Amino acid sequence: MSRRSFFSRLLAPRRQANSATNTKILANHHSWLYRIVRFFIVVALMLSALWLLFALWYQFGALSPITWLASILIVGFLASIMILLYAPTLANKITNKTLRTKKLSKFLTVLYSGLWLVGVGWYFSIEAKSDRDWQPEVSEVLSYTRDANNPNLITFNKVRNFDWYLEDKETDGAPEILATERWESRTVDISKLSGVDITNSYWMGPLIAHTLVSFRFEDDRPLAFSFEIRKEDDESFSAFAGFFRRFELSLIASEERDIIYTRSNARGEQVYLFPISHLQKHEVKALFESYLEAADELVAEPSWYNTFTTNCTNIIFYMARIVSGERLPWDYRIWVSGWLPNYLFDIGMLDANPAKQGQPWSMDTWYERTHINPKVQGFDNYADAQINDQQLIENSRQFSKQIREGLPIPPLADSQLEAESLAKSAAKLSRE
Repeated sequence: MSRRSFFSRLLAPRRQANSATNTKILANHHSWLYRIVRFFIVVALMLSALWLLFALWYQFGALSPITWLASILIVGFLASIMILLYAPTLANKITNKTLRTKKLSKFLTVLYSGLWLVGVGWYFSIEAKSDRDWQPEVSEVLSYTRDANNPNLITFNKVRNFDWYLEDKETDGAPEILATERWESRTVDISKLSGVDITNSYWMGPLIAHTLVSFRFEDDRPLAFSFEIRKEDDESFSAFAGFFRRFELSLIASEERDIIYTRSNARGEQVYLFPISHLQKHEVKALFESYLEAADELVAEPSWYNTFTTNCTNIIFYMARIVSGERLPWDYRIWVSGWLPNYLFDIGMLDANPAKQGQPWSMDTWYERTHINPKVQGFDNYADAQINDQQLIENSRQFSKQIREGLPIPPLADSQLEAESLAKSAAKLSRE
């Protein structure tokens, strides 16, 4: 036997064995890959079904025949697909052939996908409306006019200035929150803007808060803005429903004695006001103009509130970032509204040493000093009295003064270099 023949015979079984092993490994690889892909397809189908079911639920109601019929159809499709994918023995008995089972599973998946796309088309065709039976505090739409001779003079129509008060019920239970409705016109001079305050009102634990923005003026009381859900008379707030086009969006301009008092005094929410540092005047004015643009857009076309993408906090961030750019970096706390003050502290927009002397303020100190509730406990907003306009203005001015007691009000920076330098110094000090 030649040497070549000997080595050919010696290596042949090993080569065959290696070939068989590689084939087995490749088959196992494809099997695991198929299972992983199938798993993600099933997860996608389940999540898409849940989304569509919740959308139907919140649009038509849990007891609506449309909701029930669609639910039966969607669940039936998913159950059939799950049986075909994960119970092949049972599926083969029903269909008699494995090939038929595979074709049927693909057909049902495609059919369900088509049904789901029809649902998506229906969902995005739902239009926000402005002619519903709204609750009184969101019943009006904010609008404004500019003075023809002085564009800095802005006259707002439908500024809210309600008198909120509690009335004990005849039966046992919590007092009922009532309001004397008052919508006013108010003119402000945006050349006199002197600063911005952020107010966080905590009503659902430390992670969730409602965010308001107040603009200060050199010679006038502040004006507060709030993006809110526009609830109908029979509606109550649901964060989950806010994902499914259940609530329209509303922009409220209000006196602080209304929109903050109702939270701190009437509802008993924990409210904190934070004066924002290291801003330039043009930034404050540009942010104010952003609210004017938002008002114009809502007058022109109603819009949907969304718990995640279009809520009271991240809308403010979107507008502010257009104004200040990279000074406001993206951060997860934009969507965790309760931690927004911590975010502002970390980037130097809350001065870590506002008094410029003594021990720098920690975030705990900021929360302690900015807590509104103790400052206005028992504040008399004349809810039960008939007072004239001047008395009402003085009452608003007094409330705004009290909620800022003990807080150093930061001046506006003279230049971009100064603003950025001070913010960086404050951010560095906050980390020490």
